[in-house]
Amino acid sequence: MQTLVECVPNFSEGRDKSKVDAIVEAMKLDGVYLLDREMDADHNRCVITIVGDREAVQEASIRGVGKAAELIDLNQHQGAHPRLGAADVVPFIPIEGVTLEDCVAMARHVGEEIWKRHRVPVYLYEAAATSPERQNLENIRRGQFEGIRAEIATNPARKPDFGEAAIHPTAGACVVGARKFLIAYNIFLNTADVETAKKVAKAVRFSSGGLRFVKAAGFLVRGQAQVSMNLTDFEQTPIHRVFEAVRAEAARYGALPQSSEIVGLIPKKALEQSAEWFLQIENFDSSLILENRLAGVVGGKMAVGGIRAGVEPFIEQLAAPTTTPGGGSAAAAAGSMAAALGAMVATMSRGKKAYAQYEGQLSEAISRLSQLREDLKTSIDADAESFKQVMAAYKKAKESASADGIVDSALKHATDVPLNVAEKAREVLRILDSLGPITSPNMKSDLFTGAAMARAAIEGALSNVEVNLESLKDAEFTNQARIRAKALRA
Repeated sequence: MQTLVECVPNFSEGRDKSKVDAIVEAMKLDGVYLLDREMDADHNRCVITIVGDREAVQEASIRGVGKAAELIDLNQHQGAHPRLGAADVVPFIPIEGVTLEDCVAMARHVGEEIWKRHRVPVYLYEAAATSPERQNLENIRRGQFEGIRAEIATNPARKPDFGEAAIHPTAGACVVGARKFLIAYNIFLNTADVETAKKVAKAVRFSSGGLRFVKAAGFLVRGQAQVSMNLTDFEQTPIHRVFEAVRAEAARYGALPQSSEIVGLIPKKALEQSAEWFLQIENFDSSLILENRLAGVVGGKMAVGGIRAGVEPFIEQLAAPTTTPGGGSAAAAAGSMAAALGAMVATMSRGKKAYAQYEGQLSEAISRLSQLREDLKTSIDADAESFKQVMAAYKKAKESASADGIVDSALKHATDVPLNVAEKAREVLRILDSLGPITSPNMKSDLFTGAAMARAAIEGALSNVEVNLESLKDAEFTNQARIRAKALRA
């Protein structure tokens, strides 16, 4: 199964192009693609965006950290942006065929390798954090390079997750983690008063009572006050809402936004949300966008209805006279479509005046359904792959007397996949049921369809569970799996 992971390492160099070129060159590997590179002289920082297969992206990030450690001396570094290391932060973001948990495992592997190869101590953050205090990057980076240099050996709370309690003399330390997609968004104000930017940042960031999923700080950049922000969940706290909040707060001090910038990349959906908000387009949906409609093109010809193009290949694969994909993959697909329908209904109700009192519940539902949808999509391939492993195990057991237990092991994995599908589909069904009273009654047929598909996903997945259990020899595993299945059917 193909895996696609994004990595967005931030390096403490934004003025010397030759050093940044060398870091990028070190990260060039087969299977790794450079999407973007940003340099900022005032922050003295660069942001590199790469994407590719899991293994290749891991190796590229390790090499990038090593090259940065060779070239960047934090003892000589000056810039507006806080920094702990030459390679300051290295986050992994799941894109396709991987989960956030997979990215956590990647972060831990990369952190260990950075220490082994380059002797740079590593802290884990966000989803990979080893303690609640380290989930927040700001807590780890407090005091910056100079502060950690003074405390790392004497303060147990600052002991790195990988490496000795001593920083690299020139490269400092590195923070590695796993997270959802983040938008780095900066707004310039029409003033040179950096205190205004700091006050606005304090008002909008979540840690001091502002907007959820917003981190913010105020800086003086290019002679202008800048509100520098990270939006950690743009679906729940959209970029247009952040812009409006900054504008309202700045107005209190006689300032206005003059311009804004994106550092790195931004999902198309975030811009679609902003277009709908600022243009006040009635009945807006993403299918009104030409490029989205053109995505329905197959082989240079528009497929019937446009939408058919996206689902037809999978349907034809199901119809093909091959063992995979089969019912388990179809069940996972049904569950993901159920989650998608729920997200659509909740999103179209959120922001409407009639449902303003339910905005928190709708936002929570959208966030969870989004994660469930991604997990269930991943399970489409995972189910097919698990069946192939079972077939391979039977073949190996037949050819080798020393392969005892290999079939049971493969069958257990092939049982766990549809069991997890059924559990996730059951959660989707519960959320869909909760949306009925707090969303538009005009969309009840969409919720009904979603609920029907979620039930089909549960029953289809559990039928695959039962087939595998019939061949398993491990009585305890079989009993526990049937208890879980019975609870899901109740």
